[in-house]
Amino acid sequence: MKTNLITREGFEKLQKEHDYLWHERRPEVTKIVTWAASLGDRSENADYQYNKRLLRQIDRRVRYLRKRMPDLKVIDYSPAQDGKVFFGAWVEIENEAGEIKQFRIVGPDEIYGEEVKRYISIDSPMARALLKKEADDEVEVRTPEGIKLWFVNRISYQSPDWLEND
Repeated sequence: MKTNLITREGFEKLQKEHDYLWHERRPEVTKIVTWAASLGDRSENADYQYNKRLLRQIDRRVRYLRKRMPDLKVIDYSPAQDGKVFFGAWVEIENEAGEIKQFRIVGPDEIYGEEVKRYISIDSPMARALLKKEADDEVEVRTPEGIKLWFVNRISYQSPDWLEND
C-alpha cells in the first residue's frame, strides 16, 4: 500500500493537473468528439475514435485524482527537522567507491514525470534506511544484490545550491 504523504509542492501539482484536465483539456476534447460524431459513420472515423479514447483517459485520471487527493496528507517543512533526514528532505549520499547520489524524499504520488527524476518515494528501501539519519552517519541499505553501505554527506529542506545538474 502506498503512503498517503505528499509535499505541498506535490499536492499543488496534482491540484493543477486536475484543474487543467477538467477545465481545459476535457472541454477541448469533448468539442472534437462532438464535431467528429456529427460527421456520421463513427466506425471508420479516426478523429472520433482517437478523441473518444483520449476522453476516457482524461476521465479515468480525473476520477483517480478526485479519489486520491482527499486521502493525501500534506507535510510541510518544520524547523525541528533540521539536521536529520525526514520526509521532504534533499539528501546527498556517497558510497565507499565515491559514487554520489542526490535526491529528495517525497510521497509515491510525486515520483512520476520527467522533472522529478531526482525524487525517491518515502516507501523505497533507500528512503526508509535514511530516515532520522544525520550528516556523516553510515546507512545500510538492503538491495537485491545485498546490503550496501552509504554515508550521508548533506541534508537540506530548501532546494539546495549543491544539487548537481545532469
